[in-house]
Amino acid sequence: MSETMEKGVRIRDAGGRYFEDFEPGDIYEHRPGRTITETDNIWFTLLTMNTHPLHFDNAYAAKSEFGQALVNSCLTLSMVVGMSVRDVSQHAIGNLGWDKVMLTSPVFVGDTIYAESEVLSKRESKSRPTQGIVTVRTVGLKADGKEFLRFERTVLVPKRGAGIVV
Repeated sequence: MSETMEKGVRIRDAGGRYFEDFEPGDIYEHRPGRTITETDNIWFTLLTMNTHPLHFDNAYAAKSEFGQALVNSCLTLSMVVGMSVRDVSQHAIGNLGWDKVMLTSPVFVGDTIYAESEVLSKRESKSRPTQGIVTVRTVGLKADGKEFLRFERTVLVPKRGAGIVV
């Protein structure tokens, strides 16, 4: 849940969730969505040194089974993770692991993507009494509702009152 801190006439929405706010079965719809541009795809592809022509050579990609350039899957993964931060890991101390990353359908320039996460489990940390461990399954969805990726992520999250406040 969002925590609002009030200071005089200023109000700051701290965002994020603490360990107590997560309940298995809850689903968070991460909004807003994002329409992927050609610039996004080319910059990310070059930044990460993934020079496969399927990502930025339209003539090459036109001859592929897809008929057009594919958006770099690491870009879509990064965007979906970014969309989930406010709901899942805004207060996290760290990511503990990623599991079952699946790329289930291609994404193309011009696609608008969304994400949602389901809380799979939570437990108190055995070694850190002010923290807990939360596992979520996050899916990336196109505007038509078609899934294009999914993964599970486990994060270490502080309990209420034990997180960093700035």
